[in-house]
Parts: sequence; C-alpha cells; structure tokens
Amino acid sequence: MTKYPNAVATILASAVSEGAAKGAAKGAGTDPALGILPTWKLSDLYAGRDDEGLKADLERGREQSLAFEAKWKGKLAEAATKTGAGGIGEALDEYDALDDLLGKIGSFAGLTYFSDTLDPANGKFYGDVQAKLTDLSAHLLFFALEMNRIDDAVMDACMDRDPKAGHYRPWIVDLRKDKPFQLDDKLEQLFLEKSMTSAAALNRLFDETMAELRFEIDGEMLPMEVTLNMLQDAEPEVRAKAAASLSKTFKANLRIFTLVTNTLAKDKDISDRWRGFEDIADSRHLANRVEREVVDALAAAVTQAYPRLSHRYYAMKAKWLGMEQLNYWDRNAPLPETPRR
Repeated sequence: MTKYPNAVATILASAVSEGAAKGAAKGAGTDPALGILPTWKLSDLYAGRDDEGLKADLERGREQSLAFEAKWKGKLAEAATKTGAGGIGEALDEYDALDDLLGKIGSFAGLTYFSDTLDPANGKFYGDVQAKLTDLSAHLLFFALEMNRIDDAVMDACMDRDPKAGHYRPWIVDLRKDKPFQLDDKLEQLFLEKSMTSAAALNRLFDETMAELRFEIDGEMLPMEVTLNMLQDAEPEVRAKAAASLSKTFKANLRIFTLVTNTLAKDKDISDRWRGFEDIADSRHLANRVEREVVDALAAAVTQAYPRLSHRYYAMKAKWLGMEQLNYWDRNAPLPETPRR
C-alpha cells in the first residue's frame, strides 16, 4: 500500500528505474560484444498501450474509486469503533486491493514511457494515464486524511481488537508520522490536482530534454549514455573529448536547466512552508523515515573524512595513471592494469 491514496505516486515511483530503462532502450544493439541488451518485459502487466485489459482495468478502477469514496468518506471515525463488517479492517482491505489495481496501471504507464521517452506515443499515453489516475486519486485522498484524524488511543485499540486492522499496523503507524504536516482536505486536493502541472511536469520536461540531447564526438552525434561511458575509456584523449562535448552541450541548454531547477526549488519552498517543514531536507527525512540529526551526523562524518579518503584516493589514482594531478575527466578512468576488451 502506498503511504497516501495517490496512484500518481506509484507512477512517479517508477521513474526510479528511468536510468536503466533509457539505457536499455538507447543502448540495445550498440555493442556487438554484449549483443542485444535487456529491456522491460511489460507484457506481464499488459500487452501494450492499447490492451483492452488495460482499458477495462481503468474503468474498473474508476468504478471502485467512486464506490469506495461513497462507502467510506466521513465514516472512518465510526468504523474505528467496529470490528469485522463495517470496520477499519474492511476499509483497509478494500483500499489495499484498489491501490494494487491503480498501481499496476501506473507502473505500466511509467515504465512504458521511461523505456523510450522520445517516443511521442509513449509521452501521450503516460500523460493520459497520469491525468486519469490523478482524477481517481482525488476521490481517494480522504482516506489517509481521515485515518490520521482518528484519535491515537482509538486507533491503537482498533488495531488491537480487529485482526484485519492489526494486519495493517505497520502501514498505519507509518502513515501517522505524516499527521503533523497534513493540511485540510481542500488544500490537499489542490496540491494533488496541481501536481501534474507543477513539479511532475517540470521533471518530465527535464527527462525528455536530457533524453533528446546529442553530443558531438569527432563529427558523430552520440546519445548521453554512450558519451558518459566514454569517460571510462582507457585512452585519455577519448575521455577529454567526451568531457568537452558534455560541457559544451550542457552549457548550450543551461537556460532550460536553470528554469527547471529554480522553479522546482520554489515549488518545494511553497509546499514546505504550507506544511510546516523547518528545513529544506525535512520532507525527505520524513519520507525516508530517518531523523535529521542522523543524516547531519552522516554528512559531517563523510565531510571530515575527505582528506583521509577521497583526497587520498584521487592522489593515489593520479600516481597510478602517471599524473601529478587528475583532470576532471580522469576521475572515472580505468586503472592501468584493468583488462581491455
């Protein structure tokens, strides 16, 4: 079950696989020594973008979302006092099944898109599914909000009394960590419905821009994955050419990168202020379920270890490569004894 009844989060979570998916799509067949590289086997979910099963599941998801809202909205506090039929456990079971259904649809749409972000049909499909799932999520948003309004003592007693509710104890306990930063229903719905036109839209713009970039090396226009791989080439000249081309192309696109970064930063600032987060990283710490002090201690320990570890490592690597000081394009250079294919 997702933390919030927001199937869009499931789609965006699939972006974690973006690098591997795009690398597989763009790199397939480019290296004779490796042969055809793997791509996603999405047929385990649906046969394709026009699969009738996918259309049927979207309609089923719509019907079940509306029915779930009609059945449970405004009634969860009372349900927490019941066991069995009409209790929180029953609501959680229904939500869990619905979340799986919408998550399956979202995962397929996201992985299809990220398998080839340059395919306009994939982009349209991804956007259409996002819009539909966002609409459905608006009908499910109440669930987490109402769950967190139930008194802690009542919810604890409910989980102890009702085996079905107790089954979801880890999810409920995790959900309630977000309670202090929860807004009222109307604001939460506004944040949800605007998600497609704010951070998610800019993330997509960035992804598609990066996928479309080409880097000139000796008159040949190469995709980013191939160019980045050249930074690990054994020949210093190849690494230098790749680094120069990467810098040149990124600089040419600096305006759009700056716009995306600054807008995303402001979007996060607005969200953090409304939710009451004190530090820019607090929302990430909450999502990771780790205390700020723990992360700060880790960062401080790493920073203090720079002279003993990273600086020493790069000095040793420069020596191994026969240099007084590494060029920035030599950081990923293979060591001299590394076998060459």
